[in-house]
Amino acid sequence: MSYVEYKEVTKSFNFSKALKEEDLPGYIKHYVLDDENILVAYKTSRDHGVFTDKKIVLFDNVTNVKQIHIIPYQSISIMDIVFDSDSAELDLYLNCAYPVKLKFVEMSVDDKVRLRLLYTCINRIVNGQKLVKEEVKRLQSCNVSLRKK
Repeated sequence: MSYVEYKEVTKSFNFSKALKEEDLPGYIKHYVLDDENILVAYKTSRDHGVFTDKKIVLFDNVTNVKQIHIIPYQSISIMDIVFDSDSAELDLYLNCAYPVKLKFVEMSVDDKVRLRLLYTCINRIVNGQKLVKEEVKRLQSCNVSLRKK
């Protein structure tokens, strides 16, 4: 019998701000391939998370060490999302049973709508469905408000 110990990737990820693609630091774009589209990006005080139409790229800056985690959507077997009053948690379980927890804090109503939209897009990709162009445009523009403008 073997025993496998795992470390959660995301204990320290508390994403608090969505970013537009043009606001991302240059080094992050090096991890997005030419045939990929960035759906949305998030940041913490020191870290970044980028959701493309093919994978999730997490940049974990720990003191002098930078860890980069790349999670292809095809490696996700189970996912769920849990909303609280001003936060949310996106739980992903990879095919190897490895858990990934992404926390989103200080969320407004618009932030929750954006996260629901992202969750829907990821669900479509994981299940082999095509993305809805209007949803992708809303995510990329960060224009997700429920209010009429």
